[in-house]
Amino acid sequence: MKLLSVAIPCYNSAAYMAHAIESALVLGDDVEIIVVDDGSRKDNTLEIGKEYEAKYPGIVKCVHQENGGHGQAVNTGLANATGLYFKVLDSDDWFDSEVLVKVADRLKTLVAEGNTVDMFITNYVYDKPSENKATPIRYTNVMPQDTVFTWAQTKKFQPHQNILMHSVIYRTQLLRDCGLQLPKHTFYVDNLFVYLPLPYVKTLYYMNADLYRYFIGRDDQSVNEKVMISRIDQQLRVNRMMIDCDVMAVEDEKCRRYMLKYLTMLCAVSSVLCIKSGTAENLAKKDELWKYFKEKNPAAYKKVSSNFMGWGSQFTSPLGKKLVLAVYSLAQKIFVFN
Repeated sequence: MKLLSVAIPCYNSAAYMAHAIESALVLGDDVEIIVVDDGSRKDNTLEIGKEYEAKYPGIVKCVHQENGGHGQAVNTGLANATGLYFKVLDSDDWFDSEVLVKVADRLKTLVAEGNTVDMFITNYVYDKPSENKATPIRYTNVMPQDTVFTWAQTKKFQPHQNILMHSVIYRTQLLRDCGLQLPKHTFYVDNLFVYLPLPYVKTLYYMNADLYRYFIGRDDQSVNEKVMISRIDQQLRVNRMMIDCDVMAVEDEKCRRYMLKYLTMLCAVSSVLCIKSGTAENLAKKDELWKYFKEKNPAAYKKVSSNFMGWGSQFTSPLGKKLVLAVYSLAQKIFVFN
């Protein structure tokens, strides 16, 4: 069995996918790199994937599928994974290869000691070359370092400290046991990838190392603000699916608390995008989201609405909306997340 399966969803990614693949090859036979061509038509993504498969047999696997979107590509990667652990690497991002070697060594040590943890967490870096900015997101004030721990040992997460797809390595079987299936033709499913399995996570490990480099700057990138607004219906769909997950039924108090915090953040982001669009249609969609939340899960809605981020996101007055946008803009400048 491989130690780590790395799924790389690719859609017309010929210009940059090699960088992602090369950054994972450093692990040699310990890694399985699953390049998933999501029905690319505009370039030779599939051919590049096949070339790597031929050059690195037993390490790189190239899988073609009809276009199903990022979520379906992750599903395909998981279905083909044989590694003990599973990580997603977007095709325009990359690993710090030296850190990846250290992560693999730590995982092997944990497995040898009988500590096959459910979730292994590292830092990630918002990398924005156009502004010469690299902003790391770390968890040193939240999680114990270099030891196996449980949710009970975590401390309060700050608003910017979210466990994203970029920071998490899941035990492969856990993802299968919880029945994870991401929706087709939907962007922003990386939120679901991390969020839905969290109640199943019992053991965690945090390594204070900047593994994942998250590229920010392409005009067509899914996290580009204009692109996000144009795809607001998909963002809202993901948001509703997270609301549908009965977070109040999660037994572990600190896990539940973190999930509520993350759900609050995503509802706030959806609300901000609706406000920034400036259209009556999208403002109505914002109000519909909060109405759905209140009716679907009133207990969780009450918790989320008890803090400024959740409460403020529901403002309808011009002054209230300006305040929400000002807070968002400040966070955007500090953490450079799009």
